[in-house]
Amino acid sequence: MPSWQSLLLNGLLRILRPKRRWKSAAAVHDRVRELAKRPASHRPSGLGRDVQVNLRKWAGWPVYHTVPSASPETGNHVLFLHGGGYINEIVSAHWRLVGYLTRNAPARCVVPIFPLAPQGTAMDVVPAVGNLLRELLESVGPANVSVVGNSAGAGIALAAAEWLRDSGSPQPKTLVLISPWLDALVGREEQVAIAPRDLILDIPGLAEAGRLYAGELDVTHPFVSPLSGDLHGLAPMIVFSGTHDVFHPDSVALADKAKQAGVPMEIYVEKGLPHNYALLPTPEGHQARAIIARAVAGRP
Repeated sequence: MPSWQSLLLNGLLRILRPKRRWKSAAAVHDRVRELAKRPASHRPSGLGRDVQVNLRKWAGWPVYHTVPSASPETGNHVLFLHGGGYINEIVSAHWRLVGYLTRNAPARCVVPIFPLAPQGTAMDVVPAVGNLLRELLESVGPANVSVVGNSAGAGIALAAAEWLRDSGSPQPKTLVLISPWLDALVGREEQVAIAPRDLILDIPGLAEAGRLYAGELDVTHPFVSPLSGDLHGLAPMIVFSGTHDVFHPDSVALADKAKQAGVPMEIYVEKGLPHNYALLPTPEGHQARAIIARAVAGRP
């Protein structure tokens, strides 16, 4: 049974209707045109005063680096990949999670601002993220690096981990996937059944956003739909999923496939909770973030 805070938040989502942005392909194209005219800011917000941040350039991308003021010498590092359906910029909720991990793991966080679809497509984004991750692994050692991604960012995280393995590089310590979008072919029977209960996402718009991100690739390509890729030899995974999320079947399928591939997997499923519940200001969200911080720090 969801907490009363989660039930209240679900009621608020029904009023705000964020789902309308994903109701159709046309709604997605309207959003893309809106952001082309007035690009959203990627500047950090909500990190807190006890987090230092600086902006660097990497391969032409803006990349933010955070450091905990209280323990700047921490050896824990996080590559954070934000969600947004491949078409939306990083937002305050993402930055709050970055700030939380920076303070509470504690960890140094690396946050790339990757190009969004349709300009940024999987063919370019996945290898670039893989190279950024490889540089971080070579710099501080695989045992000190975790990758945390939410929604579309979690899909990029898994695709980059597969690319990294195929290129002969070591894996990070762990992959943390929050409400991961792992298959761009949205619309399977299980997802259609969940869609009426999903208060944030809808299938038609997601399918179009996935197509835009695929670019010249087929939407089934592992760069776009990493669930279709080989999981053997990947880092241990921690997955968070709510049952009122159209991506929930992706998480279940990933857990089954990881088990078959011998990849250690922990999956946390919350009944009745929405997409990205781990980022929300609820008891379930607080618990999820504490689990993530412990995993980044290597604490039991």
